[in-house]
Amino acid sequence: MSVTEQDVRAAAPSNAPEDVLEWVAKIAELTTPDAVEFTDGSQEEWDRLTAQMVASGMFTKLNEEKRPNSFLARSLPSDVARVESRTFICCEKEEDAGPTNHWADPTEMKATLKEKFTGAMKGRTMYVIPFSMGPLGGPISQLGIEITDSPYVVCNMRIMTRMGKAAMDLIAAGKPWVPAVHSVGMPLAEGQADTAWPCNDEKYITHFPETNEIWSFGSGYGGNALLGKKCFALRIASTMARRDGWMAEHMLILRLTRESTGQQFHVTAAFPSACGKTNLAMLQPTIPGYKVETVGDDIAWMRPGPDGTLRAINPEAGFFGVAPGTSYKTNPMAMETGKANSIFTNVALTDDGDVWWEGIDGDVPAHLIDWHGKDWTPASGEKAAHPNSRFTVPASQCPIICPDWEAPEGVAVDAVLFGGRRATNVPLVAEQYEPAHGVFIGASVASEVTAAATDVKAGSLRHDPFAMLPFCGYNMADYWGHWIEMQKKVGDKFPKVYQVNWFRKDEDGNFMWPGYGENSRVLDWIVRRAAGEVEAIDGVTGRYPKFEDFNLDGLDIDEAVWAKLFAIDPDAWAAEMDDTEEYFSQFGDKLPAAITEQLAKFRARIAAAKA
Repeated sequence: MSVTEQDVRAAAPSNAPEDVLEWVAKIAELTTPDAVEFTDGSQEEWDRLTAQMVASGMFTKLNEEKRPNSFLARSLPSDVARVESRTFICCEKEEDAGPTNHWADPTEMKATLKEKFTGAMKGRTMYVIPFSMGPLGGPISQLGIEITDSPYVVCNMRIMTRMGKAAMDLIAAGKPWVPAVHSVGMPLAEGQADTAWPCNDEKYITHFPETNEIWSFGSGYGGNALLGKKCFALRIASTMARRDGWMAEHMLILRLTRESTGQQFHVTAAFPSACGKTNLAMLQPTIPGYKVETVGDDIAWMRPGPDGTLRAINPEAGFFGVAPGTSYKTNPMAMETGKANSIFTNVALTDDGDVWWEGIDGDVPAHLIDWHGKDWTPASGEKAAHPNSRFTVPASQCPIICPDWEAPEGVAVDAVLFGGRRATNVPLVAEQYEPAHGVFIGASVASEVTAAATDVKAGSLRHDPFAMLPFCGYNMADYWGHWIEMQKKVGDKFPKVYQVNWFRKDEDGNFMWPGYGENSRVLDWIVRRAAGEVEAIDGVTGRYPKFEDFNLDGLDIDEAVWAKLFAIDPDAWAAEMDDTEEYFSQFGDKLPAAITEQLAKFRARIAAAKA
């Protein structure tokens, strides 16, 4: 017997408003679940659902002494990552989605989704998750409700968002909310046994920016199913931000405190994948006198504050990080954050009930259970953990979480960083010449493809403007235009933009810059620039530090190596600007005139360098 409207009303908490009840009843009528639960984010609920998933085989409880209150999940090989080819922006005009998004007609997609979701939750429980992205009730925060038939999603959303009664109270008070519907797309016939990881081979991750709706079908994994993450916090939020005069960005946020004076600086940074974003968010400075604290590791929502500064919040309550390569050497703070109350997905299981992945500290074990649930030894010839395996961990457990990470008004941003993985020609750090040049830096970000990408030759460049390529909910050229408008709106208080590159190599293929904690030296120069304490010199890609102003104490970097870190090949840059112009051309008349002007200015600087 499927859920009726009376069942929905009977299950609902007393603070659920009428519009929510009507919507939930409508989705229940479409999807025909066997039961409905309104989630509250309580410990009792967590204990009940995790025990339920252990019993079903979806979760494995980890060693309580080594990893208290933590669990391992294994997905199917067909459901291990975001599915960009099945991710759609459904707006009335195709040009509003732009050439870098997959567009679908909203009326046609709604018809397809109606067919897919009809009866999709049969045999399952429908969970209703009220949640807040950002601190509850804050001026930059937003509310949503996700409906899902996956208890895995409920438990992950408990870590990643502020979920439960307090969020529903705000919705009941009349605050706007984003409706998000998710199903794994695997209805169960009466008496049919479930699988440990139900999902459908056919997947749809769809966004309707004009109505602020999200519908996701077929996947149970990550950002395809945790709809507060990329779907809401970037794709839908970016369109909301454009309409309402704020910014939703794929950026970490950190606080750098100068211990001698107590001065605080806040930096946001956008990098494509495999460029050290989480490592920078949880940086351990190697130079004395500075302390770094983490505000956020992945997403920043920014809005002009009452004092005129651009203020940023982390809309998430947890970190959903890539496990392989994370260790006490590369990111000790991330390792400490995941010591308890965490969910690990698609990593390996040790014989003593702990987690393991490639790149973690210590020797490789002689035996593991791999992410497929099979016996594994070093001779197996396959990775024990999936390359995109993840940890879902509460941000509050991070030892260096910023005391103001939940400040509703956000933190005032002093600098914005863009970077990619570039072995040649991109200097260690460069400051914008003018605001529009800062947007040009972000718009022209290109990063070298790693060997993990099978569709593109390793080492070739992939454009990923603002690290937002898969996440911008509307036309990318309009997004650049919105940045230019926000710069004008905020004026002189808009933070300066910097291009950074930790990955420069010498003629022997060795990294010239040590990276990791040493990146604090770059931040040191950037905040001294923000404070007006040091000058910069003009270069082709931007304004560079003077050798004598940069803290290189203890590093084996002399003026000759320094010169290599900032050397540029004018011919190579001329060729790259030709490639950039070709990339920009796909946006046609929507490309902001300021971007075209910056391209011309860049070429003029290249020509001057050749002279």
